[in-house]
Amino acid sequence: MDDERKVNENSKNEQLESFRVDDEGKFLTTNQGLKVSEDEFSLKAGERGPTLLEDFHFREKITHFDHERIPERVVHARGFAAHGVFELYEDMKDFTRAKFLQDTAAKTPVFVRFSTVNGARGSSDTARDARGFATKFYTEEGNYDLVGNNIPVFFIQDAIKFPDLVHSFKPEPDNDIPQASTAHDTFWDFVANNQESAHMIMWIMSDRAIPRSFRMMEGFGVHTFRLVNDQGKAHFVKFHWKPLLGVHSLIWDESHTLAGIDPDFHRNDLWHAIENGFYPEYELGVQILDEKDEFNLGFDILDATKLWPEEVVPVQIIGKMTLNRNVDNFFTETEQVAFHLGNVVPGIDFTNDPLLQGRLFSYLDTQLIRLGGPNFHEIPINRPVVPFHNNQREGYHRQTINLGKVSYHRNSLAGNTPKPASPAEGGYETYQEKVEGRKIRARSDSFNDHFSQATLFWNSMSPTEKKHIVDAFSFELSNVKSESVRQQVVDMFANVSLELTNSFAQFVGANPPTSGGSNVTQSSPALSMEHTINSPKTLTVAVIVTEGFNGPNLKYVLNRLTAEGIMPKIISEKIGVVEGTNGITLKAEYTFLTAKSVQFDSVYLVSASNDSQKFNQQAANFIDQAYAHYKPIGASAGVKNWMQTNNLAGKPGVVIEDDMVQFTNDFITAISKQRFWKRNII
Repeated sequence: MDDERKVNENSKNEQLESFRVDDEGKFLTTNQGLKVSEDEFSLKAGERGPTLLEDFHFREKITHFDHERIPERVVHARGFAAHGVFELYEDMKDFTRAKFLQDTAAKTPVFVRFSTVNGARGSSDTARDARGFATKFYTEEGNYDLVGNNIPVFFIQDAIKFPDLVHSFKPEPDNDIPQASTAHDTFWDFVANNQESAHMIMWIMSDRAIPRSFRMMEGFGVHTFRLVNDQGKAHFVKFHWKPLLGVHSLIWDESHTLAGIDPDFHRNDLWHAIENGFYPEYELGVQILDEKDEFNLGFDILDATKLWPEEVVPVQIIGKMTLNRNVDNFFTETEQVAFHLGNVVPGIDFTNDPLLQGRLFSYLDTQLIRLGGPNFHEIPINRPVVPFHNNQREGYHRQTINLGKVSYHRNSLAGNTPKPASPAEGGYETYQEKVEGRKIRARSDSFNDHFSQATLFWNSMSPTEKKHIVDAFSFELSNVKSESVRQQVVDMFANVSLELTNSFAQFVGANPPTSGGSNVTQSSPALSMEHTINSPKTLTVAVIVTEGFNGPNLKYVLNRLTAEGIMPKIISEKIGVVEGTNGITLKAEYTFLTAKSVQFDSVYLVSASNDSQKFNQQAANFIDQAYAHYKPIGASAGVKNWMQTNNLAGKPGVVIEDDMVQFTNDFITAISKQRFWKRNII
């Protein structure tokens, strides 16, 4: 066990070491290691003659270039990833025989890829969309992939409809418009005619679909899985990732603006957080249900359009994941990583969820075309940290050099090895669920309730969240050209809430429903972001300064902000050193040309009064946008009159310096809160 743990605790960084190459200071060679004497001119028959076919260096170089791009993923094409480690809080051996969920002393290497679902690789990070949250655990028993999203449910109940769903939300085929957006006819036509999507649509129209960052969104395994212990006892389970920074979002106008000025906003955020040592942390939670309670929740637990309310089945926190290292190379790691729900370890098993069953086929199948054949598991990022032994041979991109004559089972020439392992020896054993019935293409009646949990979600939202959902429906459907589709959607969501549909029907040119509504009155506080963690850590503040700022005062505030984990970013008229009093200087990282308020969580106005009318107007525009987005605004005593003149003093979330210590305390509190929804926008 000690030897196995030692293997497990070796970081993925060490396992990848033999594949790392530093080209700096080296001679140029071909891929076969031959040193090259010329790399600017192809081999020709005379200086002005034709290029010769025998120029092996040219052919190798151009051929490799021609094949540099692999097919992007059909969905989840735009992704970003990081390495990390998972540590278990408590032994789960009563529920599972998975070793990485039993050993609290082990540190399991992980690789996590976040992604949007809809858009192509070149689309924006901040589009309204579900986000992929896929985690590869490199355990001592092999790789385990928890392939989920930041939304706990999905659009459809059966994987056979997945191609139809994706075809509907992708750009329309006649003109390939719009990119990374569901605001078009085919998607909403699909929704209206596949009403099982109602619950997922409520999440997509909510602020959950435009997260503040990957570091501030939840992750969910979506499906119901099984945990199986050493005695063969099984429990149903749903997996959750809970960010320690809380769950926070952008607002719609911010996401639009960011798509234009910083389409890599989420990528930048994750990369720089890790580079600066602000390692993202997520706690792993499980909802566990005894098999005897399978039919006691009032819905079918195998239905992927349903969640288990946390007030009914509490989430038990069992461990923590920390992302502590950026990738060395985007293509070889982030692009080539291959996730598959079928990558499991002993003690984790599947259920008969028909969407899960289809994904078990699809994920393996898609890697074959993306990564060029059946040996994608040999790509360094996909290799387990433990050796693998089987009778698979050859195929595209085979790297393993297998020794010996034997490549079949059963055999006598190699003592019938490699041989299967019994469960006692660590072999995987499928849970023996009794299955019987007629072959049939049908869906259980227990899957037929499409609206109750959609209403539960609506009931659980705060007034601000409800307004944002209404605005999202209004925007999306206003871009649908078909009057019939718009009306069908309104009629469909009348089954969720008349309050909801009556709020957006008039804006999309549809008739308000005359009947409908729901009898569901329950709510689930866990579904509202209003109840999330509010922490100042890693939040950014745009500090606007000009020459002659009060050096000691600003230094005090910046030191206090930094001590709380807040990241000040200096903005001035020009990049470079800004002189303050008492010989204190700051280095401006941004100007108003290179920074907009949407890129920051708050604003601190230190000086907006100098000889430049242009600067004053730029500062005013910056502050006005931050105010309109409900963000905290701080101001030094020197600009108090400026704040009053601009009608900002005394407004919610606006903190103006009188006493330096009290101001700093109040400003930190305001930054932690992040948004002031009761603010009247001027």
